[in-house]
Amino acid sequence: MLFRRRKPLTFTEKLREHLWPRKGFVRGFQYFGKRLVRLAASPHSVAAGFAAGIMVSWTPFIGVHFIMAIVIAYLIGGNVLASALGCLAAGNPITYPFIWAFTWEVGHLILARDGGDQSGGIDLPALFHKGDLLQIWDPVLKPMLIGGIPPAIVSGLVVYALTYYGVKSFKSRRKARLMERARERMALAENASGV
Repeated sequence: MLFRRRKPLTFTEKLREHLWPRKGFVRGFQYFGKRLVRLAASPHSVAAGFAAGIMVSWTPFIGVHFIMAIVIAYLIGGNVLASALGCLAAGNPITYPFIWAFTWEVGHLILARDGGDQSGGIDLPALFHKGDLLQIWDPVLKPMLIGGIPPAIVSGLVVYALTYYGVKSFKSRRKARLMERARERMALAENASGV
């Protein structure tokens, strides 16, 4: 194989590389940002799609985040790939516990409930095993869904503005560089033909 290591990584080296990359996490975030601004779409489309993915990540419906983000992005004229990137950026195994705890607390504040009003607690595995969504709705899903609305709106607006202006400035700088290169090539071609 052309690009294979001479000495293969051991299992512990592979595990360490997955948990903490040698070049750090910053490189991954930089790649993610560059991938977002280089999408072949208008700044509004990229920003709307990315914001849709971020907003959907605040909902408790984990299995359908991508589908919800794609539908919302389509309805508001956003880029579908940007919506998927937004889901990946905001909704991942690292951020979900914080999102759930925050939406749970905000939901209970909005509904004016005490978070510990459950006398015996909730047996979530048993409720999910039974598949009875009506029993899960009131104690779990309703507060998380209602509690997710305010942070989803705020984060969606902030992310839309930042992404829109970031993509717009990147595309205008890129266009200016391409125009400058085209002028240089035209000048070289004119000089070469005139000589």
